[in-house]
Amino acid sequence: PDSPSSSAVPETFRRRDRLRRWKVLAGIGLFFLAFGSCGALLVMQPLLTTPRGEPAIPVEAGRLEAHVRYLSEACLPRDWRGPGLAKAGEYIEAAFRASGGRVSRQTFEVQGRTSANVIGTFGPEEGPRIVVGAHYDAHGELPGADDNASGVACLLELARAFGRMAPAQRVDLVAYTLEEPPFFRTPEMGSVRHARLLKEAGSDVTAVLVLEMVGRFTEAPATQRYPSAVLDALYPDRGDFVLVAGRLGDIGLTRQVKAALAGTTPLPVRSLNGPRWIPGMDFSDHYPYWDQGFTAVMVTDTAFYRNTDYHTANDTADRLDYARMAQVVQGVHAAVTRLAKRAH
Repeated sequence: PDSPSSSAVPETFRRRDRLRRWKVLAGIGLFFLAFGSCGALLVMQPLLTTPRGEPAIPVEAGRLEAHVRYLSEACLPRDWRGPGLAKAGEYIEAAFRASGGRVSRQTFEVQGRTSANVIGTFGPEEGPRIVVGAHYDAHGELPGADDNASGVACLLELARAFGRMAPAQRVDLVAYTLEEPPFFRTPEMGSVRHARLLKEAGSDVTAVLVLEMVGRFTEAPATQRYPSAVLDALYPDRGDFVLVAGRLGDIGLTRQVKAALAGTTPLPVRSLNGPRWIPGMDFSDHYPYWDQGFTAVMVTDTAFYRNTDYHTANDTADRLDYARMAQVVQGVHAAVTRLAKRAH
């Protein structure tokens, strides 16, 4: 993908893209009117007006870059067998403490090695909670700057914000371990263990937001791919947006998160609610919460559908757009703040 400094796409491209999407959307809408049962498969949620969001908090792009560089360079490798994984966990714990969070670890043994989810809690001790998570391990001996040092960096800056002004409702910021192969989609995933722990404890969870690869953006045409021709017709072909994705049952949370993102920053935001069989819909740490009956969405730059450096040595810190990552932090902070106020 082109670097973040690429020149903006001319407005004619934007108008053509909007017209194409609305034509296709209208055609699909007519199809669903004729064959109503098919309408349950996919819900696209365009925002016809820009909602009013929370005030945007200050977020320094340089701090985000420093986090990503430490995780992807100083902690290399941070796969399940690498010494960098424990080092990354210690860095995250120290950052949570420095922000004023109440820090805990969910520790467990996997194949003779100790692994841990690192949790920073902000706001009230008791009552319902909101969970915001991101995995801090990387695939193999690769830097994993976008995947997923970007999500963790945003988590750490959210901690800093909630340390300055505590949320009205309890917020648990969770850095998961063992999301990557060979443990992906196994009971050993850190998020599987965390979701199960919440269920067993009878915890009241208002919402779960998972940050999965949020650092790659470009305005160049033909840089965004999708898992189906239908989605290709409905969504932009430029990777300049952040996506909020969830199941059909997560539409309410998806709308709230999308509205907060769109109302707080100029970063384009899209949403998708559909079945889990859409490729990529459940490819991160949000799906274990679905399995335990919690409402959860993923906030993402769409991962390998945009980032051609996914799971390669080229997924490095110099290729991320930290200014737009800062906007992701601002939007997610606004979403969590709004959710906390409504539940309080």
